[in-house]
Amino acid sequence: MKQRIMVTGAAGQLGYDVVNMLEAAGHDVLGCDRDQMDITDQRQCLKQVEEYQPDIIIHCAAYTAVDQAESDVDTAFTINAAGTRNMTVAAEKVKAKLVYISTDYVFDGTSATPYQEHDATNPQSVYGKSKLAGELLVQSLSTRWFILRTSWVFGSHGRNFVSTMLELLEKRPELQVVHDQKGSPTYTVDLARLISELALTEQYGIYHVSNAGSCTWFEFAQAIAEEANRQRVIETSARILPCTTAQFPRPAPRPAYSVMDHQGIRINGLRPMRHWREALIAYLKELKVEHSK
Repeated sequence: MKQRIMVTGAAGQLGYDVVNMLEAAGHDVLGCDRDQMDITDQRQCLKQVEEYQPDIIIHCAAYTAVDQAESDVDTAFTINAAGTRNMTVAAEKVKAKLVYISTDYVFDGTSATPYQEHDATNPQSVYGKSKLAGELLVQSLSTRWFILRTSWVFGSHGRNFVSTMLELLEKRPELQVVHDQKGSPTYTVDLARLISELALTEQYGIYHVSNAGSCTWFEFAQAIAEEANRQRVIETSARILPCTTAQFPRPAPRPAYSVMDHQGIRINGLRPMRHWREALIAYLKELKVEHSK
């Protein structure tokens, strides 16, 4: 059934693919980035939502500068908490479903087993705290909500770890990459597919959504180099060396372990996402096509 769907953060890495996928499925989609709608302006949000009358709002817009957030606390909370509140209130006003994209940073990273949807949250960074504040506002203000926590996102319409690695592998003979942080990479195309399927259901709740499998950043970098060479995206003989988080201190603490269990996907009968390595291969093929245009 054709739906009217509003997507915030439509110019971003995930939002771009969400809009594309929904349009390809024949839905009526309004993609908004900050030029079309300032999510921190409550009156503007209400006006836009009331004019469009969406059935579903997919809220991808967020403040994602993790390190910058440590010294820019108010801006992070204005966008991730107050902005999310504004979208939630507007969604409720027109009785729209709300899909909120959250993060693995809501956990402290001290677990030894994959995080399940209802495990206790304990964010350590300003970014993580601001995204959790958004989650709590969604749960308290919306009657029809989905919260999707994802991690290590990469896609062809924004800066990400894979695109950075491809650049560095071409430029440098040697790279050091952190080997003591473990998580699950997530391809925006796969994530967009799952969002577009889930949003059409009434299976509300919290979901952990990432590609299957897990790795460290070092292992991810090794796979990027291997697959990029194999597919001739780049040619590199750069050495990739493991290092510790302590060797490269950053303003914001990162979860040492943020592998997520996909229990929500399993118990609701949804199609699981493929292994991250398969997703990486698909992304590199997509990149090759983009470059050849």
